[in-house]
Amino acid sequence: MKITSVEVFDIHMQEEIIIPWHPVLVRVTTESGLTGVGEVALAYGIGHSAGAAAAVEVAQRFAIGADIWNREALWEKIYRSSFWAQCGGPLILPAISALDMAIWDIQGKALGVPCYQLLGGKTNEKLRAYASQIQFGWEDTYQHLYKVDEYFDVTKKVMGLGYDCVKVDPLLMDREGKRHPSHTKYFSYDQIQMFRERMAAIREAIGPSGEIILEVHSATTIPSALQLGEALEEYGIYYYEEPVAYHDSKLQDIVSRRSPLRMAAGERIFGRNGMRAYMEDRSIEVLQPDIGLVGGLTEAKKMCDYAYTYDVMVQAHVCGSPIGTAAALHLETAIPNFLIHEHHTHATKAYNVELCDIDLQPVDGYFSVPEGPGLGINLNDEVVNRSPKVMVK
Repeated sequence: MKITSVEVFDIHMQEEIIIPWHPVLVRVTTESGLTGVGEVALAYGIGHSAGAAAAVEVAQRFAIGADIWNREALWEKIYRSSFWAQCGGPLILPAISALDMAIWDIQGKALGVPCYQLLGGKTNEKLRAYASQIQFGWEDTYQHLYKVDEYFDVTKKVMGLGYDCVKVDPLLMDREGKRHPSHTKYFSYDQIQMFRERMAAIREAIGPSGEIILEVHSATTIPSALQLGEALEEYGIYYYEEPVAYHDSKLQDIVSRRSPLRMAAGERIFGRNGMRAYMEDRSIEVLQPDIGLVGGLTEAKKMCDYAYTYDVMVQAHVCGSPIGTAAALHLETAIPNFLIHEHHTHATKAYNVELCDIDLQPVDGYFSVPEGPGLGINLNDEVVNRSPKVMVK
C-alpha cells in the first residue's frame, strides 16, 4: 500500500495566547484511500515553521510512493540518507516522527486494530495522569500564576477533577508576575523563600498522599539546580525534571549524584543514541521521550525497551495537539515500564482540542487508550484548513 500524498499543516492560532502555540500536523494518504495522522512536536518554543518545512521536504524526498508496510526500512532510509538525522536534533527527526506516526495509524486502520496492539498489546488497562504545568493555570484561557494563593487554588481545582499528581515550574514568574526564563547563578534568599512558599501551598492543597513533580525546563545550572533541590526537598518531590541543559550529559550526572531527589529528563533527548550516556551513568530514573521528536513510535518504543534494561521508568513527554496525546496513550498502554501520563494544561484548551475530532481527557485522573483502529483520532478539517498547508504529491 503506497503513499500518494502528504499534507503538512503549520497551525496558526485564531486567538491571542500569552505563549505562542503552533502545532505542526501531518496527514498521509495512501492509494487505498486510507489516511493516517502525525505530529511534529514543535508547537512551543522557536522552530515550528522549520519543522513544517522539514516535514514537507522529507515527504517530497522519501514518502511519496513508499510502501507503508515497509515502515522500518523507510525509517532507516530517511535516517541514513537525510544526512542531518544521524546527529539527532529537533529538525529531521521530528519530521520523521510525524510521518512514522501516520504510518502506524494507517497500519492499524488497515488491520482494523488500535496501534497499541501493534506495539505488543495492552499491558496497562488504565493510565494514571498528572496535571502538567499548573503555573499556567487550569482555566479556559492561558495564565501566568505568581501569587501563593493562586498555586493553592489551582492545585485544589485539579484535585477536584481527579488528579492526585501535579507538575509545576515555580521559577518562571517573580513576585510581580514578570517572567524569568533562566537562572544560571545562585538564587537569592528572597527567591528561595518565594519558591518555598509556592511549593508549600501546593503541598498543603494536595495533602500528604499527593505527588509533586518539580520542573525547571533546564533554566538552572549545576550550582542553582543543587541549591533549589536542597531547598525544596522537604515538600516531597516525586521527581526533579530537567534540572540542567542537555548539551553535556555529565551535567545531569553531577546533579543526580549530589542531589537527594529522583531525576527525570528526555524532552530534548533524541533517540537511543542520545539516551545512552544517561542510561550508563544512571543519572535519570524517569525517561521522558517525546514521540513527535525522537522519530515516532518506531524509535520511541525502542527507547522504552532500552530504558527497561536499566530499570528506568517512562513518562512520555506530551506537549502538543491531541494527536501527540493519542500516540503517547498507545505507547504507554503497551510498555511495562510506564509510570504516569503527562496531561498538559494546553491539552484542556478549546484552541487545542478543536484541532481533532475527539477530545482526549482523563476521567478521575486516569486515561483509557482510544480503542478505534490506528491511533483512533483524525483531524478536524474545518479547523486545520484555516492555517497554512502544503500538499505533497
